[in-house]
Amino acid sequence: MATFAVSGATLGVARPPAAAQPEELQIPEDIEEQTAEVNMTGGTAEKLESSEPTQGIVETITDGVTKGVKELVVGEKPRVVPKPGDGQKIYEIDPTLKDFRSHLDYRYSEYRRIRAAIDQHEGGLEAFSRGYEKLGFTRSAEGITYREWAPGAHSAALVGDFNNWNPNADTMTRDDYGVWEIFLPNNADGSPAIPHGSRVKIRMDTPSGVKDSISAWIKFSVQAPGEIPFNGIYYDPPEEEKYVFQHPQPKRPESLRIYESHIGMSSPEPKINSYANFRDEVLPRIKRLGYNAVQIMAIQEHSYYASFGYHVTNFFAPSSRFGTPEDLKSLIDRAHELGLLVLMDIVHSHSSNNTLDGLNGFDGTDTHYFHGGPRGHHWMWDSRLFNYGSWEVLRFLLSNARWWLEEYKFDGFRFDGVTSMMYTHHGLQMTFTGNYGEYFGFATDVDAVVYLMLVNDLIHGLHPDAVSIGEDVSGMPTFCIPVPDGGVGFDYRLHMAVADKWIELLKQSDESWKMGDIVHTLTNRRWLEKCVTYAESHDQALVGDKTIAFWLMDKDMYDFMALDRPSTPRIDRGIALHKMIRLVTMGLGGEGYLNFMGNEFGHPEWIDFPRGPQTLPTGKVLPGNNNSYDKCRRRFDLGDADFLRYHGMQEFDQAMQHLEEKYGFMTSEHQYVSRKHEEDKVIIFERGDLVFVFNFHWSNSFFDYRVGCSRPGKYKVALDSDDALFGGFSRLDHDVDYFTTEHPHDNRPRSFSVYTPSRTAVVYALTE
Repeated sequence: MATFAVSGATLGVARPPAAAQPEELQIPEDIEEQTAEVNMTGGTAEKLESSEPTQGIVETITDGVTKGVKELVVGEKPRVVPKPGDGQKIYEIDPTLKDFRSHLDYRYSEYRRIRAAIDQHEGGLEAFSRGYEKLGFTRSAEGITYREWAPGAHSAALVGDFNNWNPNADTMTRDDYGVWEIFLPNNADGSPAIPHGSRVKIRMDTPSGVKDSISAWIKFSVQAPGEIPFNGIYYDPPEEEKYVFQHPQPKRPESLRIYESHIGMSSPEPKINSYANFRDEVLPRIKRLGYNAVQIMAIQEHSYYASFGYHVTNFFAPSSRFGTPEDLKSLIDRAHELGLLVLMDIVHSHSSNNTLDGLNGFDGTDTHYFHGGPRGHHWMWDSRLFNYGSWEVLRFLLSNARWWLEEYKFDGFRFDGVTSMMYTHHGLQMTFTGNYGEYFGFATDVDAVVYLMLVNDLIHGLHPDAVSIGEDVSGMPTFCIPVPDGGVGFDYRLHMAVADKWIELLKQSDESWKMGDIVHTLTNRRWLEKCVTYAESHDQALVGDKTIAFWLMDKDMYDFMALDRPSTPRIDRGIALHKMIRLVTMGLGGEGYLNFMGNEFGHPEWIDFPRGPQTLPTGKVLPGNNNSYDKCRRRFDLGDADFLRYHGMQEFDQAMQHLEEKYGFMTSEHQYVSRKHEEDKVIIFERGDLVFVFNFHWSNSFFDYRVGCSRPGKYKVALDSDDALFGGFSRLDHDVDYFTTEHPHDNRPRSFSVYTPSRTAVVYALTE
C-alpha cells in the first residue's frame, strides 16, 4: 500500500440556497429525519457552502429536455436515471459496516438529498448533466449564444479574432446568479458571427484585475507556435466536415482485458503521434494481441505535455496535439468496428494550477470551482482541488462525463486519483491498514463520495453497458457496490497493491520470495467488488522508476536481446519471470487485466516526456532533458522483430490474452488455491476449467509433481511459458495427456502428476 497524512475534514454537500426558489429547498421527510440523526457523523459541523443553482439556466435546460423528449422518434424511450434505492443492502453484504451505520446512512441521505434537489430544481439528473447545451458556446438557427458562470467578475466581454479582440465590441450581461451571456446574431448572409476555427476568450474585470480566460466549456483549444498559453477555439465545423459514426458500440465483455495507451507517445518515432496514426497502426495491433478494450490517457486538454495528461486545463476539449475532435471520433469508431471498447482516463480529482489557460482563478477569485485556502490546493501535485459541494461544480463535472460518453461515444472511464478525492488528507503520508475507521470518519470527504455516487448513477443510468473504473489505493469498502444498495457505484477498482508488491519482490533475491505473500496480495479483494489488476502500468514506466523488464534484465537488454547473440543468465531469468509475473497476475488478481502499451514485450528503458528545467513548489529545480522525444515513444518494432527476444515475450502475452478469451477464467466463480509451497517455490490454483502450475524455483525442476484438482477427466497443456515460441527452452511435451486419479491431494478430491521445470508457468485445460 502507498504511504499517506491525516488532516482535518469538513463534511456536507451544500443545499441549493433560497436564491433558486423563494422558499428553502424542500427535502423529503424521511431524508430530513435521517440527516438530523447523523449530520455530525464523519466530519465537523460547519456552515454549508455552495454556489447557487442558476435559475435561468435551470429553466432553459428544463425546457430543452421537454423539447427533446417531444422530438424523440416514435417508439424510442427517453433515458432516465433510475431513482435512488434505500441504500441498505451494503449491511447484508458486509455486516461489519453496521458499526459505521451512522456515517454510511448520512452519506446515503446526502446523496438522496442532492438527487431530490436536482429533481426539484433541474428537472432530474438527465437534464442537469446537459450543461454543455446551454453553457459555453451554443449555435441556433438565429446565431450564437455564449454563457459563462463567473460570479466573481465585475464585467465581461467576448473577444477574439472575429472582433479584433476589441473588449468594447461585444460586452456581456450578468444575471442574478453570476452567469454572463451574449447573443451574436448571424451575419446578413446567414453565416455565423464567429467563423469556425476562430480564437475566442472571455475578458473579465475581476477582483484580481483584468484577465482573459478560455471558456470553461470550450470544446477545442490550441497552442500557437512560440506561445505558451493555449487559445480557446470556436469549434463548429461545416456539416460535411463533421464525423458521422458508422459502427455500433460493442457490448461490455464479461472480462476486461485493457490495453492502456497514450496517443502522443504511441509512435516508434521520436515525435508526438496523431489520432489518425493510432487509429490506423496501433488499434489493429491491440486487436491482434487479444485485448478487448483500449484505455486512452491524456485526452482532456492539458497545456503541460509532460504531466501525462493529468493537469487538465480544458475539460471538454480533446487534446489538439494529436489532431482534431473529428480525428478522435474516427479513432473511436474504428475501435468499435474492431470490437474494442474505448475507455477514457478521465480526471475529475483535480485541475491544473494554470491561470492563463485553465480554471484556476477563472473569475479572479480563489473559490470559483475550487475550495478556498489550503484545502483547495494539492501540495504534492501542485494543482487545484474541486469543491464537490458546489452546485455548479456538480453541473460542470457531471456534464463533462456525459459529454465524453455522448459526443465521442467513449464506452466508459477510468477515474484518476479517486483516493485523493475521497479523503481530505488525499491519501498522503497515510498507510491504510484495513481498519474501517480509516474509511468512514472525520477524514472522509463526503461531498466527493456523493459526487462519485452521482456520476456513477449518471453513467450507468444513461448507458447501462458503460464501464466505470476507480483508481483507489485505500481499499474503501462499498466502492464497487451499486449506488441503490448503498455503495459508491464503480464497476471495478484498480488493484493497485499488486504492482507495488512486484516491485518490492524484484528488489529482493529469488530465495526471499514468499509464495503465500504473492497469493495473499493477488487475492486480497473484497467480496462482490470486482478488480482490474495489473503487474505494471504507466506509473512504473515513468522516469525515476523501472519497468518489470528493466528491473529484471537491466543493462543486459542493450546487448543480449538479439537471437544471434548468446543469452546471459540475467536475460534467461528476466524473460522467464516476466512471463510468469504477468500470467499469475492475470490468473489470480481480479476480474479484469490491464497492460500499459509496450510492456507486453518488455519495452526497454523508461518514459521521459520532453521537458525543460522545472522548479517544484518546494523550490527544488529539476533538470530537463533538452525537450527530447527519444524516450517518449513506443518501440513496437522491437516486439515485432522475430530476430529479437522481445518477440517471444510479445507472443506469450498474446497467447495469454487468447487463453482468457477462450476459457473466460477471470470471471469464473470457481477459484481455489491448493498449493503455496515455500520450499518448492510452487503455486497451484484452479480457475474455471483450468489448472495453473507456477514453479518459481530458480534451479529445481520437479518430476511426478502431484497437482490437486476438483474436476475429473483428461487435461492437456493449454499454455506453457517455456515454449520455444515464447523464448523458452521447450522442456515440456505438449502431446502428453494428463488423466486424473481419485487420489486426494492438497485438499482437492482428485489429482494428476506433471513435470514442472524451474521458472515456468503451465496452464492445464480440462478437455474431456
